[in-house]
Amino acid sequence: MNPNHAYAVVAVTAVVLATVLIGALGLRISRTTSDFYVASRTVRPGLNAAAISGEYLSAASFLGIAGLVLVQGPAMLWYPVGYTAGYLVLLVLVAAPLRRSGAYTLSDFAEARLESPAARRLASLFVVGIGWLYLLPQLQGAGLTLEILTGAPDWAGGLIVALVVTGTVAAGGMRSITFVQAFQYWLKLTALLVPAVFLVAAWYGDGAPRARFDAPAVLREHTVVRLADTVRLRVDAPLTVTVTGSVDSVRHDHRTVTLAPGTHHVLAGTELALAPGTRVPERAAGPSPDAIGGDAPLASPGWSQPLAGGRDGHQLYATYGLILATFLGTMGLPHVAVRFYTSPHGRAARRTTLVVLGLVGAFYLLPPLYGALGRVYAPELALTGSADAAVLVLPDRLLGGLLGDLLGALLAGGAFAAFLSTASGLTLSVAGVLAQDVLPSRGVRHFRLATLLATAVPLGAGAVASKVPVADAVGLAFAVSASSFCPLLVLGIWWRRLTPPGAMAGLLLGGGSALAAVMATRAGLAPAGWPHTLMAWPAVWSVPLGFLGMVLVSLATPRRVPAGTPALLARLHLPEEFTAPGPEAVRR
Repeated sequence: MNPNHAYAVVAVTAVVLATVLIGALGLRISRTTSDFYVASRTVRPGLNAAAISGEYLSAASFLGIAGLVLVQGPAMLWYPVGYTAGYLVLLVLVAAPLRRSGAYTLSDFAEARLESPAARRLASLFVVGIGWLYLLPQLQGAGLTLEILTGAPDWAGGLIVALVVTGTVAAGGMRSITFVQAFQYWLKLTALLVPAVFLVAAWYGDGAPRARFDAPAVLREHTVVRLADTVRLRVDAPLTVTVTGSVDSVRHDHRTVTLAPGTHHVLAGTELALAPGTRVPERAAGPSPDAIGGDAPLASPGWSQPLAGGRDGHQLYATYGLILATFLGTMGLPHVAVRFYTSPHGRAARRTTLVVLGLVGAFYLLPPLYGALGRVYAPELALTGSADAAVLVLPDRLLGGLLGDLLGALLAGGAFAAFLSTASGLTLSVAGVLAQDVLPSRGVRHFRLATLLATAVPLGAGAVASKVPVADAVGLAFAVSASSFCPLLVLGIWWRRLTPPGAMAGLLLGGGSALAAVMATRAGLAPAGWPHTLMAWPAVWSVPLGFLGMVLVSLATPRRVPAGTPALLARLHLPEEFTAPGPEAVRR
């Protein structure tokens, strides 16, 4: 399962060194506070689009989508579709007005639009919460990658990413990470594209009659699977395995056992030896058959069947929840929003978004291919719960030898680039809010202190939190973002009657309920059945709740409309040459 350790270590080391060296370029040209926060608003569309794509394509994109496709099938293609389409919504509704606002963070926008320090503080809480919720899977994914490739402890990868990111962001701020993230986008695209060419060629030349994506997952060779956690396995036909561990409360010591059709309880640490040609048993979903987004994969109606095939409607509802969260959540992600403030003007922000659509769309053609190949050549990963590792192990499975080692090392470098680029953007956006709204000064020294705090909290949380599939974990952040900042941005830009009480009510109702729902689901507090499904995918009801709360409370408080609303809305919607320059949110 492990590629050659030396090649992987060299690849990861090279990516880390390149990140540090390119970041040093930003340090040399960062002189002012504005350089640190928004690169003095001078980043051109081509460079900015590559940087945005670099930080947006996170561990969920590089590893998680392939893992979800491996486990749950083509229905998970809604993830890359939603991630890409989110930029279309952002282009149409938000990109140019947000740049013209003169703000740096979403908190700045909230205060400028609503003329309310209280609204700013509440927005800051959501920026930090979403940022940390998004950072956590990046650090955990780095740990998983380094553990698989080198056998290092699972905390080592996250610690390396945290140290490199903290140093790069603290040293050069936005100037540094702009160059770093643009480089890392092209590295990630190359790291997926080059091995994919060889993998498809190897698959096409495979004469095995069962190398089909719509066939049941079957092992190609004798495989020993070690289960990292306690699971329930669903067996459709009698299955003969050699067991070392506990199955159905019976202890076995390297004993051959035939499991009857049905569900079997297997304790963590148990090893199952499976013969070639064995159909891989499925992990039954957690506490209930409809559990979605939990530690165990969803028991879907069939790998190649649409989610609409579920008779109870839970899976179709989950699809709608995923679509709504990813379509609307992009605009409220703090590390995405902050990059638009670096554009010289609104037209540049709009052009940047168009280029991002092309770059992101091209990248997302590749991860589903790895997931489909993983189902054929590494199906046991769905059983062990390590499906996120499919991208990393496929070169060794299909090609082997020196070529497999080299391509595996390239993928390892690309994976680390994904962790570093996204973590850099998130760290900068969270640190910006902490420096402006928590620490007593907004200078560069306090920004650097905030950078350390921005990475330390999720790093500590990752050491004690349970591992969640990275795409699932990122999906939770999208749901909270869609339920909080999407209503705030859309109504704040396009509805003049929004009031501070209305905005805060919507943030609390929409974002607060979404956050509470996903955290309760992660803690295992959601009851089985429909309540679990509703809480695991809250965007279907929490996004309308956020909009409704803002509209109704604003209509009930008409006298609280800020006095400067007409002038600000004019500045948001008119080209810069027709409006007087507004006050910049970045204090020099």
